[in-house]
Amino acid sequence: MMYRKIGILVIGLALLTACSTTQNQRTEQSQRNQSRDVPSADQLIAKMDANKDGKLSKSEIKGPLANDFSKVDTNNDGYISKEELEKAPKPLRGGRPQGR
Repeated sequence: MMYRKIGILVIGLALLTACSTTQNQRTEQSQRNQSRDVPSADQLIAKMDANKDGKLSKSEIKGPLANDFSKVDTNNDGYISKEELEKAPKPLRGGRPQGR
């Protein structure tokens, strides 16, 4: 009877450990995927800066960033600089921004 209780306890602990490890692995994988999906400020500028002046005008921006241009252009000069891009909230994979 005692061996049966110990066996059940060992199985329970093994299952608990396995579930915890699986959840941690999912969280780490999700974080890696998210960081790969979000381009850096340098990558965005290199891709969209048509006139190669090192900043992005509203006409140069494509995609979801165009919708948030005025929010990201914090100094309201009509351009988004590398510094402004770096300070902007990063979008999640589902398209919702991640607050800082």
